[in-house]
Amino acid sequence: MLSNNNKEQKSPKRRFLLILGGAAFVCFCIMGLALIFWKDIPIGSDPTQRKIFGGVILVYAVLRFSRYLRKDPDEVDEA
Repeated sequence: MLSNNNKEQKSPKRRFLLILGGAAFVCFCIMGLALIFWKDIPIGSDPTQRKIFGGVILVYAVLRFSRYLRKDPDEVDEA
């Protein structure tokens, strides 16, 4: 039998942190993609260095967002 774990809404704090984490994820992704694909970006660096730094920013964005999707250890599901 399937259990319904969506009985309770998320707390306002958890909801705010999820929205803030999503916004940070989008901003970091846009910044990383801009560094990788924007050829005339006004940063005086080698194109290879820009692509590597853009990739690092994208990896950081994914790792940061994955932290927000994990449950806190103090949150216990009631069976």
